[in-house]
Amino acid sequence: MRQQKPTRPAAKKTVRTAPPLDQNFVAPQKPVRLNRAIADAGVASRRKADEFIRQGVVKVNGKVVTELGTKVEIDDMVTVHGEPITRYKHLTYIVLNKPKDVIATSSDEKGRATVFDIVRLKTRLFTVGRLDRNTTGVLLLTNDGDLANMLMHPRYGIVRVYKAVLDKPLRQDHARQIANGIDLDDGPTQPCQVTIDPSDRTNVMLSIREGRNREVRRIFEHFEYDVKRLDRKEYAGITTRGLARGEYRHLTRDEVFELQRQVKLAE
Repeated sequence: MRQQKPTRPAAKKTVRTAPPLDQNFVAPQKPVRLNRAIADAGVASRRKADEFIRQGVVKVNGKVVTELGTKVEIDDMVTVHGEPITRYKHLTYIVLNKPKDVIATSSDEKGRATVFDIVRLKTRLFTVGRLDRNTTGVLLLTNDGDLANMLMHPRYGIVRVYKAVLDKPLRQDHARQIANGIDLDDGPTQPCQVTIDPSDRTNVMLSIREGRNREVRRIFEHFEYDVKRLDRKEYAGITTRGLARGEYRHLTRDEVFELQRQVKLAE
């Protein structure tokens, strides 16, 4: 039987609970440290930006800068390895309820649908962490590189909450081991919170503070459970409440400030 080639899903209507921040949330116009400007552009973390500066591959208005404390204005031209970085006067923060079978990258060599086929904005965004193709739920997108890098960094212990549907009931001893931490191929997992639905022990909530590749799936696979469905319910306190699959909204100021507070960026 001949199979039809899947088509990309049409972009769904944006759901907004507050005015979009890319229209009314303007980045401060005061000078900022060069490493932060690079991080905000999504090029690298602040630490990696400092390495680039030391290596002499960063220029400001055509001149090589190697002093780490250098500050730049919003209109200064900054290049890294000869490539200009994009600096945004307007910062955008979005939560998407990611559907299944959608890739959390800007492009896909196989031509599969990506989250940017749903979130179609002129502003260049990048994802805060990733969800694999079969995982649904909370996905944050922003052009605030500094905040994004911190939200993903394990040192801040940002909470991610997942709901997993397993192929068989989760045993209590396995749940206890998962909660205490187990050894995976890339090292031990941190202690986490495990909540089993008493009416159906195949439904499990997992609260973790790491963002390793396919971590939740690998935790259950370690005990030979097959994860039939996986949905991220929460990332740093942000949920998809009120959003259907494939819908997104802009975060409110209070939500952005709370994210900043969690990584100690708010003034």
